[in-house]
Amino acid sequence: MSLDFNGDGLDETFTLNLAGADDALTQYAGSTTATVRDQDGQPPGSLIGFSINQEGIVELNFSNGYQQKIYQLALGSVNNVNGLQQVGDNLWSLTSSSGDLALGRAGVELNRTVIVAGTLEMSNVDLATEFTDMIVTQRGYQASARIITTSDEMLQELVQLKR
Repeated sequence: MSLDFNGDGLDETFTLNLAGADDALTQYAGSTTATVRDQDGQPPGSLIGFSINQEGIVELNFSNGYQQKIYQLALGSVNNVNGLQQVGDNLWSLTSSSGDLALGRAGVELNRTVIVAGTLEMSNVDLATEFTDMIVTQRGYQASARIITTSDEMLQELVQLKR
């Protein structure tokens, strides 16, 4: 590369040492035949998604084909799952009857438990029972509303009889 360093109109030559004395790159005025022999980095890319494998390793996927593992999910296990106390919003806490919490990696520890990413858990709600309970509740509400209406009408009749 030629540059005018001191403003006198004369091109000067400089040497750019990229890899040490033996692999230095020197450029003189004129065209160049410099080429890249190897690359030790990645081409630019943007994040396009992520994936989770059976061992619970979360991996970022980039548009340049690069994948980067960022962390691994931990699984917990107790001796008595029925001893856990529900605290709401799918959260559970340990109790004396549940036993101690054992943490481990999926696929390696905890009885070879694996993670299946991208799947939905089956519902633990019986739809027929819930609809039946909803109908019973609705009928109870309707009956209560009719009782209030009927008692209001009876009070109005009683007031009119008194006059």
